[in-house]
Amino acid sequence: MSGVIVDTCIWSLALRGKEPRSIAVAERLSSLIADGRAKIIGLIRQELLSGYSNFQQYKKLQEKMVWFPSQEILDEDYEIAAKFSNTCRQKGVQGSHIDFLIVAVSVRLNMPIYTEDKDFEHYQKHIAFELYQ
Repeated sequence: MSGVIVDTCIWSLALRGKEPRSIAVAERLSSLIADGRAKIIGLIRQELLSGYSNFQQYKKLQEKMVWFPSQEILDEDYEIAAKFSNTCRQKGVQGSHIDFLIVAVSVRLNMPIYTEDKDFEHYQKHIAFELYQ
């Protein structure tokens, strides 16, 4: 499957940002969307939508996000995420359960992760997965 898992921080920067860095992220995301390569998983959708307390803004974003069906999360992804978490913790690297689940899905689907979250670079020192450059 060809695609790129787009992390919450990228969606947020692209949707809310007005500074040059945000504009560059938005252009890159737009290119992935145009190519049909931008992918999302349910927990990223939840994080993104949780950032909107105004119901009209929430509804507007929810309607836009319907164009991006969630990639399936399997039971094995949760198990692999726990393994990745344990591996990193043994090496002194802490991370969130959500991050490790994103990595597990990325590995299973062989899709890079598009993120600006530097924690993923720390995970990469101990887990083999690809970040979108």
